[in-house]
Amino acid sequence: MSTFGSVNVMIRVGIVGFDTSHAVEFTKRINHFNVDSGFWVEGARIVAGYPGEPTPAASQELLDERTEILRNYDVEIVESPLSLIGMVDAVMIEYNEGDKHLEASRPFIEAGLPVFIDKPLACSVQDAKKIFELAEANSVPILSASSLRYALEVQRLKESKDEVGDVLGASTYSPGTIVQFNPGLFFYVIHAIELLYALIGKGCQSVRCYSDDRWDVIVGRWSDGRVGIVRGIRSGAKGYGFTAFCERKIISSAIDTSWIYTELLKRIIEMFETKVSPIDPAETLEIIAFTEKAMESSRLNREVEVHI
Repeated sequence: MSTFGSVNVMIRVGIVGFDTSHAVEFTKRINHFNVDSGFWVEGARIVAGYPGEPTPAASQELLDERTEILRNYDVEIVESPLSLIGMVDAVMIEYNEGDKHLEASRPFIEAGLPVFIDKPLACSVQDAKKIFELAEANSVPILSASSLRYALEVQRLKESKDEVGDVLGASTYSPGTIVQFNPGLFFYVIHAIELLYALIGKGCQSVRCYSDDRWDVIVGRWSDGRVGIVRGIRSGAKGYGFTAFCERKIISSAIDTSWIYTELLKRIIEMFETKVSPIDPAETLEIIAFTEKAMESSRLNREVEVHI
């Protein structure tokens, strides 16, 4: 429950698309079902949702299963996305396919609702720009992020800046699963890319990507001379983590994924309340450009400049 002056306000949230397990996992934490109370997030309620149609990302059987789970979590199931307008104060777009996000978010942005768009924001810089242009035209806040950005280990590093100094460069890693419904790096390597940006921020000038069946390794050169490296893993041991090369210390850490959904949801609900995104749109756009250009580098087998 959030308090504005003397009025208690509970943000009513709608979900569009049950493709990803996030539809269920986020609802558990927001509606306080089937998860330890330590992971609960306050201030909002998932009140309604639209499952979407079966796609390569989600079979009808899977959608039906998640629909039944969400009904049991007190979520009203609606027959069209537009039915949510008037029922909710904010929307979460949970389609796995990034190419669907522009059109899926459009009616809610035009209705003046703040929108969280699950990763990836889009699968092209062109679509990503259109989303932010639409949001700006309607004075609507947009947030899109991997939950890895808000890992406790990343937060602790940022809180220790006085001790460790500035981050001069970083290397991050995540699983690098490739799927049919999101091109190349946009499905899972984007987790490690987002983690890199959480550590060193925007400003990438060029990328060089080395790929084979076992992994992708991306080397980014920042305009101030810093270097960031991303590794998407498809062979051998897998996990999430980073090494940050700081002024006074080198910090290496695996990431405990237990808390990342809760930490992301705190930022999403805060954005719904305040109407201010915690991430600069320019940084999110650069993440999409970084990903797009890394894939281009892999195809061309050379370094590619990053333009937005």
